[in-house]
Amino acid sequence: MADDGVVIGRVGRPHGLDGAFVVDGASEDERRWRVGATLLVDGDPATVVLSRRVGGGRRAIKLDRAVERGTDLTLRRSDLPEPEEGAYYVFQLVGLAVHEEGGRELGRVVDVEPGVANDALALEDGTLLPLVDECVLAVDLDAGRVVVASGFADAG
Repeated sequence: MADDGVVIGRVGRPHGLDGAFVVDGASEDERRWRVGATLLVDGDPATVVLSRRVGGGRRAIKLDRAVERGTDLTLRRSDLPEPEEGAYYVFQLVGLAVHEEGGRELGRVVDVEPGVANDALALEDGTLLPLVDECVLAVDLDAGRVVVASGFADAG
């Protein structure tokens, strides 16, 4: 399987006159933005040469080369640390079939939407299922499926 890049941010508007830019949708993992960290721009390595917090706590960085606004900043999946037990990266969940306990297929995960209290699995029909133990009973990456408790798909 190809090691597709995982988006950790996107080149935003310039910040200052030194070539830095705001990172839109920046990963909360501070290691990604440390001076000397390597990330990928269009599949090629780029090094962070300046990193700072700016208004509103946003992240601004400068890379060792010019990059165009709107460009994705990525990491190889193989460079990501293993998630903790019971935790998953969004890319691992997207595409999984969701089945209600008892077997009824509800659809496929198209995204994970952040929420105030908890994140939610977004299904292709617009259904949102809370990522809480009471709803999500099992995630089997090898089998490509998520099993959820009865009643959550009909609660909205």
